[in-house]
Amino acid sequence: MQNKDAISGVLVIDKPTGMTSHDVVNIVRRGTGIRRAGHTGTLDPRASGVLVILVGPAVRLSEYISASDKRYQAIIRMGTATDTYDAEGAFTREEVSVDVTEEQFEAELKKFEGEVEQTPPAYSAVKVNGRKAYEMARKGEEVELEPRMIQVHHLEVLEWATPEVVVDVHCSSGTYIRSLANDLGEVLGCGAYLVGLRRTKNGRFSLRDSIPLRKLKEAFEAGDWYKYILPAAESLSDWHSVELDPDEVETLRHGQRVKAEPGTEVEMARGISDAGELVALIKLVEAEDGTLEWQPKKVFFTS
Repeated sequence: MQNKDAISGVLVIDKPTGMTSHDVVNIVRRGTGIRRAGHTGTLDPRASGVLVILVGPAVRLSEYISASDKRYQAIIRMGTATDTYDAEGAFTREEVSVDVTEEQFEAELKKFEGEVEQTPPAYSAVKVNGRKAYEMARKGEEVELEPRMIQVHHLEVLEWATPEVVVDVHCSSGTYIRSLANDLGEVLGCGAYLVGLRRTKNGRFSLRDSIPLRKLKEAFEAGDWYKYILPAAESLSDWHSVELDPDEVETLRHGQRVKAEPGTEVEMARGISDAGELVALIKLVEAEDGTLEWQPKKVFFTS
């Protein structure tokens, strides 16, 4: 087995329902024996699907992956609504028969595409004056959350089986699918809430890249789990890459800048060694003489 201290990378896990994201992180810590591990964006206990866990020095990539776009398959039930906007909550309106056609639903759904304003659910981890909103809501306190701007790239009906409908959602980080379901119910006039959620993509990682948690646990017991670790560089594979020669690797390791190609326009890039390892995240800056240089923002390469 590899030296644990040398392991740095990504585990893409298909999280089952009924577990918190932190539960999965703890399983990874115990299974790998590596304390330095963390997820890149909470997946609700009632939701399943792609959960990206960073292990070792790769945890320092978290802020960049957390901000990545997400994709979900959401099961929305029309006809009533709940205070939590999902199946866990108390009903807030009488159930009605749903007189909505697929065409009407799609027409309203498309209005939620683009840059839209969304108010998070009262039962969420958003903080109000230092307190979590859901803790206040459970105590019966009035919770007023400020709307925020989100980006919804694409919405599409996958299955129509009224009163339930399955929707593919491609959105920015920070989007609440529960709020989307509730807001849809409001504009349709019949109410709606989320009854199922599966994250199919987080950044560049999809379900195809993932390993079921059950299978990963078996690998922990067998002692060959590290074969499922993906290189840290892959987590930002959609970023611009700069190939570095050995001298440039040394320069960046010591916090110094290296020359950039004239005409370079990207703001941030991955600095990759000739062995394909992630050396640093680098930012394009202009030197005093007007030439372009790469400034190391986070250095990962230590060997």
